[in-house]
Amino acid sequence: MLSLDDRVTGLRNLLTTLDDVVVCFSGGVDSGYLLAEAVRCLGERATALTAVSPSLAPEERVDAQTLARRLGARHVLVETDELDDARYTANPINRCYFCKTEVYGRAVAEAGRLGVSQVLDGFNVDDRGDHRPGRQAARELGVRSPLDELGFTKADIREAAKRLGLPVWNKPALACLSSRFPYGISINPERLTRVATCERTLRDLGFRVCRVRFHHTEARIEVEGHEIPRLREPAVRREVLEGFLAAGFDTVTVDPRGYRQGGLNEVDSVDVEALEL
Repeated sequence: MLSLDDRVTGLRNLLTTLDDVVVCFSGGVDSGYLLAEAVRCLGERATALTAVSPSLAPEERVDAQTLARRLGARHVLVETDELDDARYTANPINRCYFCKTEVYGRAVAEAGRLGVSQVLDGFNVDDRGDHRPGRQAARELGVRSPLDELGFTKADIREAAKRLGLPVWNKPALACLSSRFPYGISINPERLTRVATCERTLRDLGFRVCRVRFHHTEARIEVEGHEIPRLREPAVRREVLEGFLAAGFDTVTVDPRGYRQGGLNEVDSVDVEALEL
C-alpha cells in the first residue's frame, strides 16, 4: 500500500508530465489541494476554473477567488446555465449528470479557448461510495481525476493540504445548493436563494457544518449530532426561526440523525423535531 508521501510524489510526477491544465475549482479542499499542486508543478500553465450559477453560494465564490489569489493561480469564472435545462430543474435522480455535462462542457470549451490540453477535477477515492451521476459526464468529456487515479482518500487530501499550509485543509465538505432538494422537487433560483440564506443564518450562529433541506414549505435542518442541542437553546432557536420564516418557510424541523454526507440519497423516513417559538 502506497504511503501518502508516495501518492504526493506520484501526483507531482503526473502533473509535471502534463503540458498545461484547467482545474475545475470549487474552493474546497479537494480541488484546492489539486490546484495547489498543479501551480507548484506547472506555474502559469495551471488555470483554475470556477463555475458560477445560482447553485453556488455567494460566499463560496468569494472563498474560491481568495484561495486562487493566495496560490497565485490564474482564475477564470465561467457562468453556467444548468438552470436553463428543464431536465436539471425537474431534479431527477440523475440531476448531477446534467449539471456536470454543463460545467465540464464549459471547462473543456474554456480549455480549448486557452489552448490547454487537459481538464482535471478533485474527485477522489471516498467520492466513489456516494451516488455520483456526474461521473458519466466526466468520462464522456474526457475530464481526468488524478486524486482518484492515485488513490487519495479524503483524509489523505486533508493531511497533504495541511502540510502545504492551505487554509481549507479542514474546511467542511460542501455540495452545490441543488443537493438540498429531494429528488422530484423542482429547483429554481428563488428556492436556491432561500436555502442559501438559511444556511448563512446557521453559519452566522456558529454552526460550522450545516445543511438546510428544502421540503416545500418546510425547511429541515441538519447539523452535526453534538450541535443539535444548541438549536434548542432559546436565543438560537429564536434567531433560526426568525431567519427561516423571513426566507419564506412556514415550518422548521431538525433531523435527529444529524448531518450525513449523501443524506438525501437515503430512502428511509425519520421522525423530525419541529422548532417552535
